[in-house]
This record gives sequence, C-alpha cells and structure tokens, in this order.
Amino acid sequence: MFACILCMGEEASDESNGEVEPIDSWEEEDEAEPEVGDGGGVVLNNCPWGEKALSIAQEVLREFSEEMQLYAFKTYGCPSMDEIEAFSRQYKISLDEEIPDDLALEVSSPGADRLLRVPDDLLRFKDMAMIVNYLEDSDTRSPEKEVVYLLDSIETESKCCVWKLADVRENRDPAAKGRPMSRKQRDCRLKLPYHVIKQVKLYMGF
Repeated sequence: MFACILCMGEEASDESNGEVEPIDSWEEEDEAEPEVGDGGGVVLNNCPWGEKALSIAQEVLREFSEEMQLYAFKTYGCPSMDEIEAFSRQYKISLDEEIPDDLALEVSSPGADRLLRVPDDLLRFKDMAMIVNYLEDSDTRSPEKEVVYLLDSIETESKCCVWKLADVRENRDPAAKGRPMSRKQRDCRLKLPYHVIKQVKLYMGF
C-alpha cells in the first residue's frame, strides 16, 4: 500500500487577487481527524485539482497490482522500492500531462501505525495484537475504552467483531510478577458491533 502526498511546487496562485503567494507564507494546516472505522479515507479538502489527481493515481495504480491500495495516511504494508519508484515515475508523468500546475509529489512506503478499516483489514492482522478503542454501548455519551485485543472472529451477518484479550503487559495483573494471564482472562470474549468501534491500530508494544 502507498501513502501519497501532493502539494504545489515553487509558487502557488492566490485565486482571490491573482497574486503569487510564496510557500513560506502558508500557515500550517491542522491534520484532519480520521473518520471513525473507515481507516481515514482520502481527504481532498476542496482542492481544485484534487479529484483529477486522485483519479490519475487510481488509474496508474491499476497498472501495478490489485493488492495495492491508496490512502491519505500511513498504512501497513511493504511495497518494494522498485514498485514505489515505478509508481512514482508513472504517476508524475500522468500528472504533468493532465494538470499543468507545478506539483511536488512524494510517494512513500507506509508505516505500521495505520488505522485499520473495520472490518475490512481485521482478518489480515488476526494473529497480531491490536489496540481497540470502543464505546461501552451504542450511546455516544458512554465512556470510551482502550484495550489490547486479538481478533477471535467476525460475524458478518450481525456486523459484529468478537475479541479476546491479548497476552501483553497491559492486560496482566501488575501484582502477578510477570506471570501470564489467568485462564479466566484467556477464555473471556467480547462481542462488539462495528458501529461502537472508534478505531483500531496495530499494537507495537513488547
């Protein structure tokens, strides 16, 4: 999977008065909060050439592999450097043909701190511990909890995920002096509807 960043090149036009505004004078934009449960999505922020640039990226990506996907944030994956360079070259050529603006392009290999799409990405990481943020019930005013789980199963018809506690430090009794989880903890299961899951990320602790 790829993470793509596009920005104007040396200069950008101020549409309100036709003057050129140096990049140094731009104010740093706040990062948008990712949408609940969808992995973040691709955010265009009303950019005039955003739709076209996204369409070109998707068209170029189809020439490579169906297993590769495009995101606007860091995603877990391992495309090779050759794949990244090939995609970057072809995408820049297509951009220059379709969009006359001076655009700077960065194509990078994603990191592991991605938000996982619920439920699309979960089975792929079933054997890995995940940090799950969820509401205790459907009421949006209910407290939000954060627990490290392993995926046990996905119930497609009821649109629910079944989780079990991951055997990690955060889930062990501090007074147990390094002993693993109890049998009761290992046998415990939690069933959560998709809509109460706020976000899921890979657990990177040790």
